[in-house]
Amino acid sequence: MNPKPTAPTSNQNKSNEQEIDLLALFGTLLDRKYFIVLFTAVFAIIGVAVALFSTPIYKATALIQVEESSPSVPGLDDMAGMFESSSEAVTEIELLKSRSVIGEAVDSLKLNIVAEPKLFPVIGGRFFRGFVAEKENDIAEPMLGASSYAWGGEAINVFRFVVPTAFEDKEFELVVNKNAQYELINPDGDTVLTGKVGQDESSGYYELTVRSLNARPGTTFTLIKNNRYRTVIDLQQEISASEKGKDSGIITLAYEHKSSTHAAKVLDKVADIYVRRNVERNSAEAKKSLDFLEVQLPEVKKQLEGSEQRFNDYQKQRKSVNITLETQAVLEQIVELDTTLQELDLKRLELSRKFKREHPAYQGVIKQIESIETEKKLLTSKISNLPETQQELLRLTRDVEVGNEIYMLLLSKTQELDIVRAGTVGNVRVVDVAAVDTTEPVKPKKALIAIVATLLGGFLAVAIVLIQKAMHKGVEDPAEIEALGIPVYASVPHSDFQDKLAGFTGRTKKNKVGKPKSILALDNPADLAIEALRSLRTSLHFAMMESKNNIIAISGPSPGVGKSFISVNLAAVLAQSGKKVLIIDADMRKGYLQTQFGLKWDDGLSDYLSGRLNLEQVTKATKVKGLSVITRGQIPPNPSELLMHSNFSKLIEEINAAYDIVIIDTPPILAVTDPAIVSAHTGTTLLVARFGQNHLREIELTRNRFEQNGIDVKGLVFNGVVKKASNAYGYYGYYNYEYKSDK
Repeated sequence: MNPKPTAPTSNQNKSNEQEIDLLALFGTLLDRKYFIVLFTAVFAIIGVAVALFSTPIYKATALIQVEESSPSVPGLDDMAGMFESSSEAVTEIELLKSRSVIGEAVDSLKLNIVAEPKLFPVIGGRFFRGFVAEKENDIAEPMLGASSYAWGGEAINVFRFVVPTAFEDKEFELVVNKNAQYELINPDGDTVLTGKVGQDESSGYYELTVRSLNARPGTTFTLIKNNRYRTVIDLQQEISASEKGKDSGIITLAYEHKSSTHAAKVLDKVADIYVRRNVERNSAEAKKSLDFLEVQLPEVKKQLEGSEQRFNDYQKQRKSVNITLETQAVLEQIVELDTTLQELDLKRLELSRKFKREHPAYQGVIKQIESIETEKKLLTSKISNLPETQQELLRLTRDVEVGNEIYMLLLSKTQELDIVRAGTVGNVRVVDVAAVDTTEPVKPKKALIAIVATLLGGFLAVAIVLIQKAMHKGVEDPAEIEALGIPVYASVPHSDFQDKLAGFTGRTKKNKVGKPKSILALDNPADLAIEALRSLRTSLHFAMMESKNNIIAISGPSPGVGKSFISVNLAAVLAQSGKKVLIIDADMRKGYLQTQFGLKWDDGLSDYLSGRLNLEQVTKATKVKGLSVITRGQIPPNPSELLMHSNFSKLIEEINAAYDIVIIDTPPILAVTDPAIVSAHTGTTLLVARFGQNHLREIELTRNRFEQNGIDVKGLVFNGVVKKASNAYGYYGYYNYEYKSDK
């Protein structure tokens, strides 16, 4: 005895299933290889086109150094290492990208005004950039008759452009006319302003100044007045600033734009404004003191001139009276005290801007002022003992000398602060001005774009194939049908020759029913599909041994599965084997068996069932020996009721006795109930399912529909099988092999 085969383990089964799935997946991709290649090629072409016609982007870079500020307290730098603190460059980067700095650059360069020539779609940019002027103001000739577009050399310089707020960020068109004139068209298509180059033009809410314009008449330019705040925010995001190395104090600036000169100009302007503001920030203290002195100096000078005038008038009145030596000594002391008071008062004002009044330094100056004022009062009391003339002369002389001393002091301070302000330098400086590599734009990366587009196309094509495979639940494996408990008697390959008979120039389309005017078994008996039907003939011989009669009902889940093709050619094959065969078209709604036999549909099954004709009158001979046919007849209003009539039972009895085999072609069971009525009288019921069209659930539902009516489905014919790589690479791959004589 042979040993009983050992059942494979669950791990082995799982491994085999995974292997089959991978092979089938590879086969699915191989089946759609032309689609994948074509789809990928289209994306590759698109990627190359995008790389060639994309606008190149250039990158301007600049370098700024930030020097660390020296500590105000000696020894503080030694303690700084004890605490973790951020680099000064981080603060300076935020100041550099602040709205005040970027906003001044936007206003200075008028970056919120966009004025560009209108280019031909897609290809216009490449031609415009590729134009090389041979002389100044040279303009390229228009191509394709599109003279309204710019093709190279066109330029415009807009100094001022004012529009209503509602039209900010909207696209205007400026059309060039003859004699350096132009017209401005708003987004609604209305002309809102006309003017001439070099002149300030205004009309209502619109103002425009075009300083220069180089273009042929008819050329169109695009003008946009962007919102200033939005422009500043966008420029803040577009300009990148980063510290080069940790705590290096070196800031790298970068800005990308399609115009290399524009990128360098913007970056240089931002750097210049930032450095200037840094210097102004460091010299702000000296400037404030200088502003104060410049206000006080004219007042002091005016007071001095008044004191001199009063002194001279008094001397003239008293006829050159001079002060005594004693009075002169008192005068010198008073002048010295007044000068000192003025200096202390200036110092007090300076400290008041730095410290609060409670600060010790400020209080110290206040005490000095109070001490000197006390001393001045003592000297003033001595003056009261002098003669009246000497007192007046002393007062006037004191006013002149004190005023002169104060004026000279303020003048000296002013010059000193002016020198300090002029000599103040910031703690930042531009190391490298903006520079652009015009030979190699940073974008687009042409090779990368082409490669990415090609890979993307390939991935998308594969994804589409796999998604279609996942969504398409049509059965392609006979093993899946047999797993439902339905034997597959035959797998009939797809026949290209049958397509020609049905009038198709290519492969039969899914769900499309062909109506051939001939029989494949007669026109091409060596076709693989006919060979499969011969195999079915053998299988039926054994399947019908225990049947109650020799009548076969053939049905299917849905239209277009090839029931009529199987019925007619199986009948022809059976007749060729010497059997007396009858085929009946029981589809009294849409039956078309008559077309394949070259007959008419009249005088058929419906006429017999209605009692109008007898069996002999509806039975028609065919060109196949031993094969007769009963066509559908006239289309009745109640096909199901006719089949349930006793005449149909009578017909079954007559044909069962008169023929060796009877094949009844019925309509789809899921569409109508006719097949169940017919199969109740037949000994064998066969289903026909189409490769890749009928779902597994659909086939199961068809079998259940028959079983609900007490009918046992003998088996199924798998029609229209296509040789696919997804099947060939799996263990269940099935296809008929051609085997015929070489002669």
